[in-house]
Amino acid sequence: MDIGFIGLGNMGSHMARRLVEAGHKVIVYDVRQEAIGNIAALGAVAARSPREVADAAETVMASLPTPDIVLKVATGPDGVIEGKRVRRFVDLSTTGSVMAQRIFKLLAAKNIVQIDAPVSGGVRGAAKGTVAVMASGPRAEVEAVEPALKVIGKFFYIGDRPGAGQTMKLCNNVLSAAATVSTSESFVTGVKAGLDPRVMVDVINASSGRSTATEQKFPEVVIPRSFNQGFTAGLMLKDVNLFISEAKALGVPVDAIEAVAALLKLACDELGSQCDITEVIKPIEKRAGVEVRAPAS
Repeated sequence: MDIGFIGLGNMGSHMARRLVEAGHKVIVYDVRQEAIGNIAALGAVAARSPREVADAAETVMASLPTPDIVLKVATGPDGVIEGKRVRRFVDLSTTGSVMAQRIFKLLAAKNIVQIDAPVSGGVRGAAKGTVAVMASGPRAEVEAVEPALKVIGKFFYIGDRPGAGQTMKLCNNVLSAAATVSTSESFVTGVKAGLDPRVMVDVINASSGRSTATEQKFPEVVIPRSFNQGFTAGLMLKDVNLFISEAKALGVPVDAIEAVAALLKLACDELGSQCDITEVIKPIEKRAGVEVRAPAS
């Protein structure tokens, strides 16, 4: 299957690589030539623009950082919408349902079907092909790309409504963000009271408070102080704010998630939006006067 792939960042590079390794002909584009070269060295075909990708493949996938960039790549000048061969645009990014519906309508005017298929599972999941892929769109079109999406991760069909996959992704990501923030406050409190964070991890993971934060982020990234989870606090704040906007439009109160957004914003303001999501603990540590790390032996 000929597949275009636009966006070769932390997530996209791994997903494109998996498609190449699965035997697909993959035509790739990124604004960074180095990123294109890395995947081309594995057997992908390099392109010079999103339009050129869409000239070469009926199915074009994209993994991009923000809704505005997705909109530009999909529908802007020299974008996917101007491609001669493209029939479907599979968006693996997180844009929110409003933007997904907007792009769906713009592409439909050119007889291109958008499938929103955001993924969750982090850089490690993208590398291993274990991310959750949450696809929505016309069933027949989704089925046409399902084998390729199963190369990327665990496939879920959310529904035929444009944007349904985006809503599902946001519902997941706010839980991940909330777990990271609440675990940060919990561990800083425990450490200041004299607890060993390694013991806290063991106890919590055998108890009802466990989450992906306690099972992976804290033992592997926070306590060793590497802060290299691979997803920025700025991108998580973007996702949380998209969720808040959708929830409010539906008349759903989101007081707890707004508190999560406030702490993410604090981390971005103090450390920069490119700081790792696990560094959200640092403003809490700073104010408490302790660090969550293994005690010196």
